[in-house]
Amino acid sequence: MHFETMDLVAAFGLIIGAATVAGLARRVRIPPPILLVLVGLGVSYIPGVPNYTLNPELVLVLFLPPLLYSAAWRSSARGFRLNKRPILLMSVGYTLFSTVLVAVVAWALIPGMPLAAAFALGAIVAPPDAVAATAVGRELGMQRRYLQVLQGESLVNDATALTAYRAAVAAAAGGITLLEGGGIFLLAAGGGVVIGGVLGYLLGWLRRHIHTPVLENALNLVVPFVVYIAAESVDASGVLAVVITGLYLGNTATETSPQARLQAESNWDVIDFVLESIVFALIGLQLPAVIAELEGRDAGQVAWWSVAVLVVTILGRFVWVFATSYLIRAVSPAVRERTPSRYWPTPFVSSWAGMRGVVSLAAAFALVADFPERGLILWLTFVVVFGTLVLQGLTLPGLIRRLGVGGQDDMSDRLAEANAQHQAARAAASRLEDLVSSAPHPPPSEVVGLLRHYSDYRANSAWERLGGGLSHGGKETPGAAFRRLRQEMLQAQRDTFAQLRASGELDDEVMRDMVRELDLEETMLGRHGDDPEPTVRPVSSGSAGSAGAESSSGADSKS
Repeated sequence: MHFETMDLVAAFGLIIGAATVAGLARRVRIPPPILLVLVGLGVSYIPGVPNYTLNPELVLVLFLPPLLYSAAWRSSARGFRLNKRPILLMSVGYTLFSTVLVAVVAWALIPGMPLAAAFALGAIVAPPDAVAATAVGRELGMQRRYLQVLQGESLVNDATALTAYRAAVAAAAGGITLLEGGGIFLLAAGGGVVIGGVLGYLLGWLRRHIHTPVLENALNLVVPFVVYIAAESVDASGVLAVVITGLYLGNTATETSPQARLQAESNWDVIDFVLESIVFALIGLQLPAVIAELEGRDAGQVAWWSVAVLVVTILGRFVWVFATSYLIRAVSPAVRERTPSRYWPTPFVSSWAGMRGVVSLAAAFALVADFPERGLILWLTFVVVFGTLVLQGLTLPGLIRRLGVGGQDDMSDRLAEANAQHQAARAAASRLEDLVSSAPHPPPSEVVGLLRHYSDYRANSAWERLGGGLSHGGKETPGAAFRRLRQEMLQAQRDTFAQLRASGELDDEVMRDMVRELDLEETMLGRHGDDPEPTVRPVSSGSAGSAGAESSSGADSKS
């Protein structure tokens, strides 16, 4: 049974199972992608489990655009610009280098493999999926600059690899030469950038004229598909177009309403969680279908080729990262000044963070049935994806801890935030005084006093966090006391609403509206809290159905 034709029971079984395993992974402190792949592998051999054969069109059209768009929408365009050299070196330079390296090794090792087919294999396994790597690095405190490079690489390398893959497949079919394929690559990449920029600007203009948050977010949900299909319909890179559009719209999101931004963040959190859980579970579930493609092959030879391709794929990243890192450091005094003398741990971790993902498998499954060495390419791709995810994914956290690849981002972030909050509070206070002095009928003094106090509280909270949330005497700071007491007051209000609803004195819809107001206030309190875990309990069982009763400060961050 193919994925596109499975019945609803099988489809929902996959979604619920993948989400459950991803949630369990967070509890047992294993990166969710790794556990999902391992569980999927085991489940694939349980009798009665549907054969979830990967549909490449489903992955490349339905899964990839929203995942890329969400990552780009949340990314920093400034960080992308500041790190454009290492990002381009990795997303374009390394991807093409890995494509050529794997292609040459496979062509030399495997008798009878056409060079164009070898290049298709190289392009398929070239792009790392940095979802797991960035999640682990963020949790363990890697410096933001290196996380931005990993994330930027993952946004662009799929476009590079898929375009190179398209050229190699065309060459294998006898339609073009590899040199002509290079021209196709450049045209597709350039077209993707142009289409993404133009559509991003047009969609941004349209978004500014929509004043309904729900309608705005409905548009936001279809943007990645519209952009991807528009670019692919003219043979441009849909992946690159989606990334450019996502970067533009994400970094102009302040033009939208607060309600629209809150809804968008929640929407993409859920979409990312569900789609990422499904795609990594699908990787493990593919083993039976992949093995079926190897009938008639010599097991010893296949094992040797598999190990060789996996090792070359892993070592090739080390060669490229170390060579480019030390070359840039040697020719750039500015880079030497901001990097420590003990520099090698950082490129070592970046080299080890080269885990492959579902895009590689989808590209392999997309090869036509009579493509040269299709079955072997599919198997080698599975080995590289599974091997890098498990081997590198399970060892990356320990490697980061052992090599001490961390930074002072947390303290510098707090200092920058405190300074920004201080300046913003001064601007807000000045604006308030202007409004009060110019009003024909001055507002009540108690209202003005409350607004002044709240502005001071917001500014002081940021400075308090620089000291860890406690004064020198070990006493609770005013800001911490305010948050703790206000959270308890908000919870008492929720409990009262729940009791009134249970007794029939309050309608569910009215209650949800009131609870949402409390939740928004507590979300702001949690944003400025010192403790990563919420200090309030959920709404009592009598208030089930009220959304978001807990503070978002304790929610898991996006992986």
